[in-house]
Amino acid sequence: MTDANPLLAPWTTPFGLPPFDQVLPAHFEAAFDAAMREHRAELDAIATNAQEPTFDNTIAAFDRAGRSLLRIDLLFYNLCASETSPDLQAVQRRMAVPLAAHESAVFMHEALFRRVLALHEKRHQLGLTPEQARLLERLHLRFVRAGALLRGQAKQRYTEVTQRLAELTTAFGQNVLHDEANWSLVLRDEADLAGLPAFVRDAARNAAVERKVDGPYAITLARSSIMPFLTFSERRDLREEAWRAWTSRGEHAGEHDNRALVAEILALRHEQAKLHGCATYADYALVDRMAREPAAVNRLLNDVWSRAKPVVERERAQLVATQNALGGQGPIEAWDWRYWAEKVRVQQYAIDDAEVKPYFALDAMVAAAFDCATRLFGIRFTPRPDLRLYHPDVKAYEVQDAQGAQVGLFLHDNFARPTKRSGAWMSSYRKQARNGGTALPIIVNNNNFAKGSPTLLSFDDVRTLFHEFGHGLHGLLSDVTYHQLSGTAVLRDFVELPSQLFEHWMSEPDVLRPHARHVETGQPIPDELIERLQKARRFGQGYETVRYTASAIVDMAAHSHPDPASIKDWPAFEAQVLRERGLPDATGIMHRMVHFQHLFSGDSYAAGYYVYLWAEVLDADAYGAFKEAGDPFAPDVAQRLKRCIYSSGNSVEPGQAFEAFRGRPPVLDPLFEKKGLAEPA
Repeated sequence: MTDANPLLAPWTTPFGLPPFDQVLPAHFEAAFDAAMREHRAELDAIATNAQEPTFDNTIAAFDRAGRSLLRIDLLFYNLCASETSPDLQAVQRRMAVPLAAHESAVFMHEALFRRVLALHEKRHQLGLTPEQARLLERLHLRFVRAGALLRGQAKQRYTEVTQRLAELTTAFGQNVLHDEANWSLVLRDEADLAGLPAFVRDAARNAAVERKVDGPYAITLARSSIMPFLTFSERRDLREEAWRAWTSRGEHAGEHDNRALVAEILALRHEQAKLHGCATYADYALVDRMAREPAAVNRLLNDVWSRAKPVVERERAQLVATQNALGGQGPIEAWDWRYWAEKVRVQQYAIDDAEVKPYFALDAMVAAAFDCATRLFGIRFTPRPDLRLYHPDVKAYEVQDAQGAQVGLFLHDNFARPTKRSGAWMSSYRKQARNGGTALPIIVNNNNFAKGSPTLLSFDDVRTLFHEFGHGLHGLLSDVTYHQLSGTAVLRDFVELPSQLFEHWMSEPDVLRPHARHVETGQPIPDELIERLQKARRFGQGYETVRYTASAIVDMAAHSHPDPASIKDWPAFEAQVLRERGLPDATGIMHRMVHFQHLFSGDSYAAGYYVYLWAEVLDADAYGAFKEAGDPFAPDVAQRLKRCIYSSGNSVEPGQAFEAFRGRPPVLDPLFEKKGLAEPA
């Protein structure tokens, strides 16, 4: 379908937004084919240039190439994640191999790589700026890691592996979405609703309408639906049913079973690593991370694990004592932990989500995040309800700096729906760059909050909102020349620094007082409630840290395995690793392998789930700069933060970027203090 294909025509919409209202799933395949042909022609022209290779005619030209393909690609994958359909999923499956094949053809283009290699070999004699030198280094490494140095049969096999992995990871993500979209727990009467506060009932009522279930209330597998249910429901039998549905996503026999996909993905990744001469996939993946090698990751995980386990056992003792005091029966199981933890929080810290959430209306917390960005970085967000977007729930904001100059466009997509994958993430419809003409960023934040009237957030939900907005600011504030160094295109264990760092502001009293107002009375959150929230902040850190670290340990164990093809049952392998590590009873883990989309819906976090912890070391230390200044909005610190971290993209090596901001390398102590893990076991 090339006639009148809106994807191939100029996008004359405001801000150059995609023409969402004109695009159909049927448009994508023809558009991809045309854009890939155009990209190959651009690369061939660079490769066959009769002039000697220079930075401008080869490296900068490569960075400028493929712009049409990129804009279609960004639109396609954003829609697949945020507003999919059976037709779009079918296109996604059909295009997985052709797009992977195109990627391989780009980075195995021998004539093009010869020019890149020639420049890389004499890079120190070229008189490049630091940003140009960084782009050349990154581009050379990207070619090498994509197999450009391979020859003959190895090169052919590498292409086959990458194409098959594209198929498998696409199927994996679609299988998880299928299980999430097709399960709901219908609540029919007051007995089913026992213990659920008004905001949970309200969200469940909206979910029942949206899902068109045969009943007045529904709990779904959106995190913002199931976690409050596990926290408040007095029906232990229903909590167990919901927990088992949540933890078994991707593990049901039939066409949506991910177990065989996990096995094949891990075997192919191992083969991919061996073709590069690496012992394991973890060795291959960590070459391009700050950690550099599995040993560095394992040292961090082991240290945190040894500190968190005794903390979670102390937390369990608190749960058991409270259970006994309130006449609870039986051992605490995984589906009970959050329920009894909430009782402890109320009893010992006087923190009750039912009391807290009315102060955290979604719109007010969005305003708080925007206010922090204004106070730190001088940017302002103006609603643009006139813009046509891909779903009625999405809101658009024009972003301008203090002088009124346009910075970019920000889209906020906050609610869960069956057509949207679970979790929370930032993405872009256009990335900032200046090479080939100024491109201002179009950034989107996706959350999966349960819609209410109004939508009320837990303290954890507010943290998620600020976390993703931190990623959004990383994309919006990008100030680089080259597309491949733009925004969040940084090393994976650095990319979570801007997001996790921004979380710190959500709990600052100076932020909460003006924005956290009771939805019914309009009264600001009391100082004594802020104080209680701050005191309760560390409660549950053992539980959450163990669950996260356990998932990171499983990730490293799987991707460090010397012979993944020999493992016939990966869920059993996962259980064995956790048993040998001494996973405390009933805590569970953050993500089981069968639905671990960070690892298996792509490869960005494969052998890399540890990065949140690595970045938390950085963010805890980085926020110390504001503490030392005595002001969470200290202008000089904020200016340095913007310049060194939020605006530099991948134009600076991340370790150097951190040191430029902090004045020294990072230290671990602030992380352990923040989590209450100061003393190892």
